[in-house]
Amino acid sequence: MKKTLFFAAFLLLINFVAFAQKDEAAVAATVEKLRVAIVGANEAELNKLTSPKLTYGHSNGLLEDQKEFVRAIVSGESKFTKIDLSEQTVTVSGDVALVRHKLIGETHNKGKEPGSVKLGVLLVFQKTKSEWLLVARQAFKLP
Repeated sequence: MKKTLFFAAFLLLINFVAFAQKDEAAVAATVEKLRVAIVGANEAELNKLTSPKLTYGHSNGLLEDQKEFVRAIVSGESKFTKIDLSEQTVTVSGDVALVRHKLIGETHNKGKEPGSVKLGVLLVFQKTKSEWLLVARQAFKLP
């Protein structure tokens, strides 16, 4: 009986780990889609990947909701010409995922000279139906 119980617990653990890894991979894929949508200023994709309840915090203290975030990207007010992500970690807990990474990017915001950014970023995703949506983002400047 002990062997059967141990075996059942082991199978449950393996199943849990497999689901967690599947969710982590899905979140990482969503982060990549978001990166591409930001660089491409893809309005439809930005709306699809973000929650209507989005709170988007920039490293300069500016806060935007979903509509303002998408508008700024699509209008070129906030334009990334290149984004490279590194040192990414993904942690999933139920229907919430936390993503941390470093973002090195090139910008050319409307009315400004081209520039570069080096940021630390925390993203919070929530699984809604079967999709991971960005609900919060906070960036901070790195040295």
